[in-house]
Amino acid sequence: MDRNELIEQNLRLVHACAHRFAGKGIEYDDLYSAGCVGLVKAVDRFDHSRGFRFSTYAVPVILGEIKQLFRSGGSVKVSRSLQELSMRAQKLCEQYRARHDGEITITELAEQLGVDVYQAAQALSASKAVLSLSGEDDEGYVDVPVPSPEEALTEHLSLREVINALSDDELMLIIQRYYRHKTQQQTADTLGTTQVQISRKEKKILLKMRAMLV
Repeated sequence: MDRNELIEQNLRLVHACAHRFAGKGIEYDDLYSAGCVGLVKAVDRFDHSRGFRFSTYAVPVILGEIKQLFRSGGSVKVSRSLQELSMRAQKLCEQYRARHDGEITITELAEQLGVDVYQAAQALSASKAVLSLSGEDDEGYVDVPVPSPEEALTEHLSLREVINALSDDELMLIIQRYYRHKTQQQTADTLGTTQVQISRKEKKILLKMRAMLV
């Protein structure tokens, strides 16, 4: 599967992530545009050799771009060159709608702009155009700002990605405490340490995980 196909086939992840923040002060289309930038970044940075599913890696990256939009107050600093590209992108989108009575895909837009998919996604994010980036697959998607069944999936994938980032020792402690439901003393006995040390390590690990999820 090539780069553009991987992006097109995973746009539903962007919708699932964007729906989590719908109605919280930023227009859905802006959330979706930021999420598309995250998806392209995830595609470019994904390392197949690590053995993770792409969605496991992509969801935290997509969420990170959307959360950055909130941290910046709903606006993004845009360079002059990106402003010009975004104006071209918006014009092409309007022309496409007028001719085809539909929405241009991100791959088609990138081709017409003469840039790669990442730059096209950035241009859309900057222009804040109301734009659908759906591929023309048979299944399609429903783009409505209502709670989605996929939200639970994004939460699960985000947590899984954080857990995968823990060291072996940290992971063992979390498994004992939160998957096997052992007390701190029981965990200490299993790991050959003291309850006090387990308590201290657990607090540090939970703070680390919380920081990665925010």
